[in-house]
This record gives sequence, structure tokens and C-alpha cells, in this order.
Amino acid sequence: MHAIEITDFSAPDEVRRPDHTRIDVVKLAGGEVGRYTFEPGWRWSEHIKPIVGTETCQTNHIGYVVSGTLHVEGEDGSSGDLTSGSVYHIAPGHDAWVTSAEPVVVVEFQGAATYAKH
Repeated sequence: MHAIEITDFSAPDEVRRPDHTRIDVVKLAGGEVGRYTFEPGWRWSEHIKPIVGTETCQTNHIGYVVSGTLHVEGEDGSSGDLTSGSVYHIAPGHDAWVTSAEPVVVVEFQGAATYAKH
């Protein structure tokens, strides 16, 4: 491993394209960083659930919201809105959907390796 690693989302190592979704993944420091774009109308339980086959999202997310608004509801009854500038941790066991008229763009530092995969 080099002391300095630089990569760029303009040439991602992997791209996933579920309906209403684009996930760009770059490998860095033995892990993955993801940039997710969710189009207006996107909802985890409609667009990702059929791919992964679980009742709720089981990914542990740590990230930053670049733009848009995403509403998240946990199985435990917790809920919140992620907006531009929000830094977040979302534990497994949740649903989420876009509530803004613009796409939601987030950068995730944990969760990109397995998100939206069978």
C-alpha cells in the first residue's frame, strides 16, 4: 500500500444501476467508498428490496449528503430526514425514500462494498 492514494469517481471501479439508482464505487485503502445517486421517486423497499431479498435494508451506513433530501425510518420507530450537509450513521433495519424534487446524492464510507447486491 502507498502512503498516498488518490482516486476519482469519474472512473469508478464498479458501477451498479438498480432502477432509479446509480452507485459508483471506488476502492481505497483496502476498502470501498460509494457515491449513491437516488432519483426522485426512489424508495429502498421498492427499488432495492427485490434485489437483496430482505424486508428492510441490512446495510450499516456511514456517510455524507451532498444534495437532496432522504427520509429514513428504522424498524425501531426512529426516523429522520437527511439533507445537504448531513453526516449520518444508519444502523441495519430501515427503509428510506427520496422526498426532494432533486436527486439525492450521498458519499458513503461504510456500506458500499455490499449495497444493492444479491
